[in-house]
Amino acid sequence: MKKPLNKVKVKLVGEDGNAFAILGRCQHAMRENDCTAEEIKTFMDDAKSGSYDHLLGVVCDTFKVS
Repeated sequence: MKKPLNKVKVKLVGEDGNAFAILGRCQHAMRENDCTAEEIKTFMDDAKSGSYDHLLGVVCDTFKVS
């Protein structure tokens, strides 16, 4: 059953801070949550559209970050 993404946990603390690693964890979490390819593409396009700080902001706004 699909949960709202703000209830899906993505662990960032103690993990690789590389932008690609973060995007990979988010993409994996979205797939596990049965998100559509279009939903994943929309998230990825937004997350990659700015700086590293923008990426972290999008991730924190979208997921439950731990």
